[in-house]
Amino acid sequence: MRIPALKLPIKRGALLAAANWPVVVLQFIAEATFKILLAVPIVGGTFLVALALNQDVQDVLGDDLDLRQSATGVATSLLEHPVALASFLAALGIVVVGGSALMFILKGGTLAVLVDAQRHAGPLERYPVRLALLRRASRADVDVFLQGTRRLRPRFLRLGAFLLGVYLVSGIGYLAVVVAGYRAVGDDGFLVGWTVIAALFSALLVAWLAIVNAGYLVLQVIMAARDLSVRAAAREALRLVRADAPRTLGVFVVTAGLVGLATLASIVATAGLGLISFVPFVGLAVLPLQLLAWLLRGLIFQYLGLTSAGAYLFLFDAPVEAPEPAPAPAVPGGLPA
Repeated sequence: MRIPALKLPIKRGALLAAANWPVVVLQFIAEATFKILLAVPIVGGTFLVALALNQDVQDVLGDDLDLRQSATGVATSLLEHPVALASFLAALGIVVVGGSALMFILKGGTLAVLVDAQRHAGPLERYPVRLALLRRASRADVDVFLQGTRRLRPRFLRLGAFLLGVYLVSGIGYLAVVVAGYRAVGDDGFLVGWTVIAALFSALLVAWLAIVNAGYLVLQVIMAARDLSVRAAAREALRLVRADAPRTLGVFVVTAGLVGLATLASIVATAGLGLISFVPFVGLAVLPLQLLAWLLRGLIFQYLGLTSAGAYLFLFDAPVEAPEPAPAPAVPGGLPA
């Protein structure tokens, strides 16, 4: 697999995502709304823990206010109170299912816009980047988006339910393996042995979820581009991946690498802002800088996701080459008109 073979799909995906930047912003707003909704039961569970177990709210939430760590801390604190734990998990589950359904429906409209742009943009990846080409590829229209959500909503909801099921089974399997390893290690070598087991299976879980998300995106792209059911899209995805496995794998590796680099940059920026917060007076600027970093991080991740979708569209729904323009008629004297 050569790098030039990946240049065209990655470039086309990046240009399609840039030309349709409103859907990038919309996806970011939807994800931010989902996280805000997810914070409601977590904060409620935190105060429930503080009241029921007489713990400090800051100890349960943690210093970095990470939603996943906070949810884990609340659930761990409520293990001795089954009714309260069941109520917390039920509230969390309702928000996760409802927010995920909203994300699945909106993704249908987003991919409908990308598919429409794919079929109207022409071979823009073969030319230098120009504003006129981006304008031609811009299809971020409200009617196109809403028609896409209505057309793909039932199928995307079924596919999304399957994805949530895979997440649930994967999480349960991961916890079962880690707990079993914790019990099998014993007292001797407890710290080193259990840490190695947890780190190994954490890395495997991250890799597995990355593969699952890539397959999920491929199915979404094929369903949106070819108007297929979930089962038919799965069969078509297997056929297409086998037919062009090197470039499909290459797009996955490149986009995953870009996401990894963006994540690393985000971690470094967060650490740097944390150091600035301890400086007198200068630390007052940390909050707006953190908000700006959060905004840029969310937009970049959404842009990379849509770039990946556009690249898969190039592979599985190749654009029709525009016909070459006819030569201009000659005028007397042998010069073109």
